[in-house]
Amino acid sequence: MLAAVGALLLGATPASAAPGDASSHGVKLALSLLGSKAVSAGPFASSDVHGPTTNSSVVVELPGVLKTGAVTTSATRDEKTGGVFAKASTADVKIDLLKAMTGGISSTLVEADCDATQKGLSGKVKLVGLNLGRLGAVDSEPAPNTEVDVELVGVEIARITFNEQVANADGSLTVNAVHLRLIGGALGSVGTGDLVLSSATCGPAGLPIPLASGAGLWLGLGLVAISAVPVGVVAIRRHRSTSSLAT
Repeated sequence: MLAAVGALLLGATPASAAPGDASSHGVKLALSLLGSKAVSAGPFASSDVHGPTTNSSVVVELPGVLKTGAVTTSATRDEKTGGVFAKASTADVKIDLLKAMTGGISSTLVEADCDATQKGLSGKVKLVGLNLGRLGAVDSEPAPNTEVDVELVGVEIARITFNEQVANADGSLTVNAVHLRLIGGALGSVGTGDLVLSSATCGPAGLPIPLASGAGLWLGLGLVAISAVPVGVVAIRRHRSTSSLAT
């Protein structure tokens, strides 16, 4: 049976963020292993621009599945520019969930961050000292959505995505440093579910606030622009109509 140190049992929910929002967390999982009850744990050390903007946990330990060192996260917003930034770091990661097939997966540091400015959204991942055992190697800064399959006697039982970048329906971007999926229904399957390490989500940048003017000026200018354009269009159309009648 899985046990989590300091874990909050929660159902899995999709990441999302409104304009000007950002959030991050270190570890989150929802697994159903053969011979064990379904378990959801995390998110650990969650941060949000609405508070807490920084967070940490000392250790995450799930016997037979995962053990980590310190988890640190942050999420910030620049009120002047409207930009947001989120970051999650998980240290001393050891994944034992698929040890019989992989020989064990470990990393000194698993880090993800995202950034949203008026120019758009971006994200990146850093994997320090990553060891995939018998699965081969992945770059320390892998390309978005780099995938590695885990097979047993030629049958895929799991898939690991590094630098997973998900464009959410609300316009936000989620960056997961490591996302391990168990694929059920196959011969030799060990179960189903997901394990995510170091996740950051950024919504589109919010409206910037001009210096020494405040949000009221933006609202006022917006209303003037909205009301002025239709009047100008009507005036031009009437002028053209009158000219055409005169000719």
